[in-house]
Amino acid sequence: MKHFAKIALLAATVATAGFTSAYAEEVKVGVAAEPYPPFTSPDASGKWVGWEVEFMDAICAEAKLDCVITPVAWDGIIPALTSGKIDMIIGSMSITEERLKTIDFSDKYYNTPTGIVGPKDMDFDATPEGLKGKILGVQVSTVHQDYAMKHFGDTAAEIKEYQTQDEANQDLAAGRLDAVQADAIALDAFLKSDAGSCCELKGVVADDPAILGAGVGVGLRKGETELKDKINAAIKAIRANGTYDTFSKKYFDFDIYGG
Repeated sequence: MKHFAKIALLAATVATAGFTSAYAEEVKVGVAAEPYPPFTSPDASGKWVGWEVEFMDAICAEAKLDCVITPVAWDGIIPALTSGKIDMIIGSMSITEERLKTIDFSDKYYNTPTGIVGPKDMDFDATPEGLKGKILGVQVSTVHQDYAMKHFGDTAAEIKEYQTQDEANQDLAAGRLDAVQADAIALDAFLKSDAGSCCELKGVVADDPAILGAGVGVGLRKGETELKDKINAAIKAIRANGTYDTFSKKYFDFDIYGG
């Protein structure tokens, strides 16, 4: 009987150890399946590169987590998290009150403005009056879609929805849109491309914290307190030890962390 008790105790100990060390073994990090330069994009060999990939590498190394990139269609990325297909989201996801009803977030890791881009030969600004009668493209399931519907829905001739920002940008370059709305940094990458030579930044939209949120955070399942604490500690550490600034300077000539 004592021998059986020892075996049972050993099994329980192993099971508990496996539970507490699960994240030390592997963490599936969800990123949007489509390119989103300069944050995440697959290179010619299929390897994911970009600012957020370097951010992920830095915090995972700091937190001693074995992180594996798992591409997921953007409109399904939150369901993938809540169902356990991925363990966290690092995909320029804004921390908003609406999303906090379903998932949790780490502390912010960057905060940049929202911009409007349009053709160089069209004169308008990033206001409801400026977009009056314009066809505006936005990516589905983003804060930009929500913002456009609230602030430009009554003035724009049409708000067209796209599965990816790249598709919206392509239609703008082809003349099928008058403007697109997205994160100003992602739009800057488009403007620096050959396709983006048609266009220019018309301005940044007026802030609406209820929709645009208070910055971008790592998306996490509710109740994952241990993982959240590790991620927050890692973000704080790489900000303090200079790692964050070192890789950020490779992509930006300003402080992407924001105020």
